[in-house]
Amino acid sequence: MYITITSFNNMHGEKALKIEGIVKLVKEPDNKYDTEAIYCEMRHFGKIGYVANSVQTVIKGCMSSGRLYDKINDEYFAHIKFVSGTNAIAKILTADEYIKEVENPESDVHYLLENHEKIDVEFIRKHFGDD
Repeated sequence: MYITITSFNNMHGEKALKIEGIVKLVKEPDNKYDTEAIYCEMRHFGKIGYVANSVQTVIKGCMSSGRLYDKINDEYFAHIKFVSGTNAIAKILTADEYIKEVENPESDVHYLLENHEKIDVEFIRKHFGDD
């Protein structure tokens, strides 16, 4: 499953969007513009943007924030695969990919998520499968 990340055009610009970078996805149910908003966060940069959720911003073949919202925990992860300007396409990690990231002591997941037990691996396996 792939998503479009619409990045903020701020001081980080394109620097935050690096290929294979780990992005933490965080549900933002209190967002006053979109109750299915999911913001994106990266190590060293903090909040970098949102998962796209409109026909004008979702790149063809990607899942919108609204379609993704019920398929992830309150926080989850993706790998950036493609970058174009201030937008990116990221792949949602499968359960096995997530476990590999957790097992890698140098993975950014260790800096982005304080309590790995918050991630329900079986829930993710149900929606995204294994490798």
